[in-house]
Amino acid sequence: MSTAQETFISHLVELRDRLLRAMLAVLVVFLCLMPWASDVYDLLAQPMMRTLPQGTHMIATGVVTPFFVPVKVTMLAAFVIALPVVLYQAWAFVAPGLYAHERRLGLPLVLGSTILFLLGVAFCYFFVFGTVFKFIAQFAPKSITPAPDIEQYLSFVMTMFLAFGLTFEVPVAVILLVKTGVVSIAKLVEARPYVIVGAFIVAAVITPPDVVSQLLLAVPMCLLYEAGIIIARLISKDRESSTDEALERIESK
Repeated sequence: MSTAQETFISHLVELRDRLLRAMLAVLVVFLCLMPWASDVYDLLAQPMMRTLPQGTHMIATGVVTPFFVPVKVTMLAAFVIALPVVLYQAWAFVAPGLYAHERRLGLPLVLGSTILFLLGVAFCYFFVFGTVFKFIAQFAPKSITPAPDIEQYLSFVMTMFLAFGLTFEVPVAVILLVKTGVVSIAKLVEARPYVIVGAFIVAAVITPPDVVSQLLLAVPMCLLYEAGIIIARLISKDRESSTDEALERIESK
């Protein structure tokens, strides 16, 4: 067997081991949370339940839905809790193949993107849901009694979590584009009007057809784009100053 084949197989073995460790971490957390699966779903449903009329509850139209939906929510919660372990396993697999400067950039980006994604989910849960559900409840006809289906609610929540989590990744995307030289800061500034229009188009497609939820997604997207430009500009200035200092040292010698 050639050296290249041995290296490839060793990488596959390491990848398998890393994946198994990540899956084991998620499974352990899931098993620990499973006795409280119904409570986990009740926690997720709190923003909706606060806006429903007194004494109204959600409904489950499927036979096994009352069991499987809380299990899905618990699995999602287990993945979020075990996310540091999952990301560490991914980083430990990729890091040996990176240069030193790539490792210095990669780890802060991984940590930053994780924190920003969780912040997006938290912003959606604590602020957006309450505002949107209250707005929708005000427009509901008095002749009906809202009774959302728990499976449809879960699907809606997951879509919104993903949308806001990815929206909060905009600064990371902007910094990566600048650091890799794909686009300059000047070009990003010039593209600002198109980004604003694109943000509102994306918000109109992803969010429910109401103005409030669209604004709550589009406005943070625009602000985070500006934040990414500011951070990228600061990083570029630091890099230029460090380069100048290195040149001065070389010239002094």
